Amino acid sequence: MSAVAHFRSVVVDCPDPRELARFYAAVGGGTPEDGDPDWVVLRLPGGPRLAFQRSPDHTPPQWPRSDRNAQQFHLDFDGGATWEEIDAAEERVLALGARVLDKEDDIKKDFRVYADPAGHPFCLCRIAHD
Repeated sequence: MSAVAHFRSVVVDCPDPRELARFYAAVGGGTPEDGDPDWVVLRLPGGPRLAFQRSPDHTPPQWPRSDRNAQQFHLDFDGGATWEEIDAAEERVLALGARVLDKEDDIKKDFRVYADPAGHPFCLCRIAHD
């Protein structure tokens, strides 16, 4: 089946697009386009385009999931193949302004969940050993 259209971006509502674009540039790479303070685009190397849109009344999603202020989406990042690599990646995202939402190290659960500075959940995933 042929596609009707090609995927372009994930758009994230937030109170400060420049701040959140800089956060995700530090996490995933790339350089935010710095033009319009209400709409900032970040092209992740080898990945999708993220756009950040000002939403003055933004209400962060709740964790764990709930019917009120549901998470709506989250982003996954490969953080490393070992828990030691994940620990190092965690130190870096926390220094950038993230906060821990779920940090249970479990062989069945190869990820940890964080909130970005605007409160959106994202994960650092442990790369599976093949």
